[in-house]
Amino acid sequence: YLANIADYYYAVMHFVIVIGVLVWLYVKRPLFYRSARTVLYATNAVAAIGFWLYPLTPPRLLADQGFIDTLVKYHTWGSLASGGVSKISNQYAAMPSLHIGWSLWAGLCVFALAKRWWVRAIALAYPVATFFVIVGTANHYVLDAVGGVVALTLGFLIQRLLTGHAVNQLPEP
Repeated sequence: YLANIADYYYAVMHFVIVIGVLVWLYVKRPLFYRSARTVLYATNAVAAIGFWLYPLTPPRLLADQGFIDTLVKYHTWGSLASGGVSKISNQYAAMPSLHIGWSLWAGLCVFALAKRWWVRAIALAYPVATFFVIVGTANHYVLDAVGGVVALTLGFLIQRLLTGHAVNQLPEP
């Protein structure tokens, strides 16, 4: 039961949360939207280069090593590893983990720009929960998560180089 919940978290939450944070930024924090979006784009570009240069299999595809592919075992709807979607998605894009990159991006954006303490606390808890889900469902190794943090860090650096200011700072007039 918990594995099935974790699989749905893995398959759905990163899209829902990232889109939700993008909409929130656009509507409620429009002055920061462009910079935050640039970080996300740059992180994806860095990750795509990593996927292309060094494709790595996720642990879930190593059944002979004792890993269980819970996405297939529980027939998780919406998973990139199920049905026809698995034929067109990159099954060897484990490093860096964009689940960690995206969840940490969302968590940091909300933490930096939200006003309520409990919203900021949930924002920080989200990437931690995502880490346990990606490792617990055998979709990523811990090192893949580190790679996701590196990709996001490079995304923030690229954004800073392009704009001259941090995401949570307004540009100079």
